[in-house]
Amino acid sequence: MAPSRKSPTAAATADGGVEENAMAILDTFGIKDSRDLHDDRTAFFEAVRSACLAGDSPSPPSWRMHNAVFQILQSSSSLEVTIASFHLLIELDKHYPRTYLTNSGPHQALVIVEESWSPFLPDINVARGEIGGNTSRKDHLFDPLRFGLLIEDMVEAANDTSTNNRLKRIENMVLFQYLVSTLEADFVPRNIAYKESLDWVVIRESLLSVLLRSRNLVFKSFVKNCISLLNQHQREVEAKISFESAPDSDSSLTFSLLEFEREALLSVKKLFIMVINLDLIRKEADKLSQTSRADGSRNPILEVILDELPYNTINLSPFLLPAVRTRRSDDTQQDLTVENVLSLFSTAASAKAMAKKMFPEVAQLLLAHAYQACLSIQVDSSKADDATKMIGATLLEISCKFVSAFQNLRECNTDIEISQFEKEALFTAATLTRKLQNE
Repeated sequence: MAPSRKSPTAAATADGGVEENAMAILDTFGIKDSRDLHDDRTAFFEAVRSACLAGDSPSPPSWRMHNAVFQILQSSSSLEVTIASFHLLIELDKHYPRTYLTNSGPHQALVIVEESWSPFLPDINVARGEIGGNTSRKDHLFDPLRFGLLIEDMVEAANDTSTNNRLKRIENMVLFQYLVSTLEADFVPRNIAYKESLDWVVIRESLLSVLLRSRNLVFKSFVKNCISLLNQHQREVEAKISFESAPDSDSSLTFSLLEFEREALLSVKKLFIMVINLDLIRKEADKLSQTSRADGSRNPILEVILDELPYNTINLSPFLLPAVRTRRSDDTQQDLTVENVLSLFSTAASAKAMAKKMFPEVAQLLLAHAYQACLSIQVDSSKADDATKMIGATLLEISCKFVSAFQNLRECNTDIEISQFEKEALFTAATLTRKLQNE
């Protein structure tokens, strides 16, 4: 299914008068003091919101208006302005998507709005220095190299416990969250369209695919840095202790840092899931002989993860066993353990429901690693009770549920392949089950 291309000029954008009036608010950059600059940016946001989101007939923002909001996100020295610019960008993207599906007879058609503004350079496969002409309006846009450097900066900042860089850390996390949101908004409709058409070109042209096959992004380093960010989840408890003892004048910024750190971690997980799905689609396209050398070559992300996290509980546990807190009606908190996760696959019906949310191959691999993590925790824990509390059940119960989960996944998809690593995990679980039952 070839996507239809739609030029933004075909639809009315914010008229010239509205654009000029809105942009005129920002013409005094560098002249006014910080309070006036803050007020001007707030007024600009309201002008954009009024023209593009409010009223009976709002108009899409012009390229300059959209670009200016993103520029402010990266250059603000105010937490309030940073958050306001982020939320405005998210709202604009929801109202005026760059990639979306529309009903076309019995099938959905993929629509791509050509030349619409994007936080990524128009040709993100071209290095910044190779772009000719006037690039002053695009210096703050992202290419693969800069995207990788942003993640590196986030890792370095997370290891810096000083209070001086907290605002910059929040700005980077908010920026990363927005970029992942942009990749997701482009990838999800393409993924749906691909499932209907099996047309690899639809996925190959996605922002995510173009980004990852660029020679300017070192994929292994990118994955390693993302894993490091995921591991920051373990430090959240320490951060909460720090927050409780923080001075009153600093507490609001510390609280914001904790909240945005949590959102950034969710964005990393979203990014990983998208890349896993991309790799599985690429594998399918290879089998259908739809790919070529132009599509590039790199190891699948799961293979890179295996190389980086071989039976290492320091890194593996935070990656597979994050204490995901869910709120109950009585406002108490409960940690999600491996036992809880395995229970999601306890019946054929529940396993089928979970398989719909992720590829069965992904579920199998993550369950196998979760089980290996349980074994590592069991060995590393000095007391059996400590390990049981951490994983949510005894090793016998976990082993039985792990085997059952695989059986239920197999029942949903009899053609699913089992890797050697997964076979070894199954053999270990079955052997331990028999041994522990006989003790």
